[in-house]
Amino acid sequence: MNYYLGLDIGTTGAKAILINSRGEVIESATSEYPMFNPRPLWSEQNPEDWWKAAQESFNKVLKENKINKSDVKGIGLTGQMHGLVLLDKDGKVLRPCIMWNDQRTIKECEEISSLIGFDNLLRITGNPVLPGFTAPKILWVKKNEPHVYEKIEHILLPKDYIRFCLTGEFATDVSDASGTSLLNVSKRNWSDEILSTLDIPKTWMPEVYESVEATGKVTESAAEKTGLNYGTPIVAGGGDQAAGGVGTGTVKEGITSVVLGTSGVVFSHTDNLTIEPEGKLHAFCHSVPGAWHVMGVTLSAAGSFKWYKETFGETEKQIAAEKNKNVYDLLIKQAEEIPAGSEGLIFLPYLTGERTPYPDPDAKGTFTGITIRHSKKHFIRSVLEGVAYSLKDCLELSRGLGLEITEVRISGGGARSKLWRQILADVFNTEMVTLTTTEGAPYGAALLSAVGTGEYSSVEEVCEKTIKISESTKPAADSIRLYEEYYQIYKSLYPSLKESFKKISSVVKKQFR
Repeated sequence: MNYYLGLDIGTTGAKAILINSRGEVIESATSEYPMFNPRPLWSEQNPEDWWKAAQESFNKVLKENKINKSDVKGIGLTGQMHGLVLLDKDGKVLRPCIMWNDQRTIKECEEISSLIGFDNLLRITGNPVLPGFTAPKILWVKKNEPHVYEKIEHILLPKDYIRFCLTGEFATDVSDASGTSLLNVSKRNWSDEILSTLDIPKTWMPEVYESVEATGKVTESAAEKTGLNYGTPIVAGGGDQAAGGVGTGTVKEGITSVVLGTSGVVFSHTDNLTIEPEGKLHAFCHSVPGAWHVMGVTLSAAGSFKWYKETFGETEKQIAAEKNKNVYDLLIKQAEEIPAGSEGLIFLPYLTGERTPYPDPDAKGTFTGITIRHSKKHFIRSVLEGVAYSLKDCLELSRGLGLEITEVRISGGGARSKLWRQILADVFNTEMVTLTTTEGAPYGAALLSAVGTGEYSSVEEVCEKTIKISESTKPAADSIRLYEEYYQIYKSLYPSLKESFKKISSVVKKQFR
């Protein structure tokens, strides 16, 4: 039996999973690392922490099993997108990674849009340039940390830093590179026009591969640190959303996936490059060679629920510790006691700004409609519902492009909640299906390695033979109309509050000058 590994450099930890050639998950392990927020709306991590965690996760997975490490025939990499990793001529990290949810680069985004032009950006990259993307972060470093900028020799994305640690190679894949604002998504390679306009040397950029292509092999040094076999091939892999699309079988038109992770994603496969005219949806290369996807992103999905738990869930955390319970299950149980709509309490989940449909780093989270009747239980349910409304914004934009959505597959940590699945089905007015495998991006990365090393002939084949539906959640007729009414109110809130959000940001920034 052959085996394959997938590694996900996520926002909170490095997760390794081991699968066999039938796609069955044999083992998984996660090693966590911290995120730092040195200023409001800044988010950073240390790439060395990722590498340490990756070593721990690989070792855990391999030591828990009796398999011969030489039977691991391939490794696929995935991870958080958009992060800026800067290396010097010796391959040393120059500064902490500026992460996907960092919002410091508003001025740099405006500068890039002015230099290249909004329509030109859409034509070349498929997207407007946004604060979370990589290119504006490069300009920010140039302006604010010239002592760092002058030492740059290599620019990598998070998962690709781990590839460098494993293989010594500087490489990336088309899907992850799509989120840099530097890739020509139709030609599936770096845009000479954009790099030249922004004065970014092309020599800094890694070579771009299709997701199933081999990019190097595990070095002797890396093998000693990780427990991997020396010489094991490593395929290009994909950004977490594209790899997650593979992991959910979203590899043909008609299938849409919803990922309830830290961020929330509505992801649809397209055989042809499809660009939303106003740039409200991302248009990226898919991990399926020669295909693309459109994607809407809610920056704080399960992240909103985690924020609530950390901020207001001290009692539940104590009970969970005492009774060996899952703290999220305790919170969900309370929300189940509240009727659909939370009796008019509406949550905007813009805790770290927003991306779709409002690319606004100044957007703020709010609770609207609070009355004396509202209890903690109402607030919990309203968080779940607010995230569902935000994801519906993304779904409606996809439908507006003329995409036929015949099946919605849901995954991610939040998808384990039966209540949250039901809320989404009711808000979307669409049946939601879950899968037998729920590992998402790292599972997709492992499948990509099975294709790249010859176990399967294509991404479509490996998905068809390994991914199965486990259960479905149908919308409840008595909730559909009520949620539609609340959704229309929800949609009116951001336009009404947009200017107030900007004023708040302005005052906060003055405090940190």
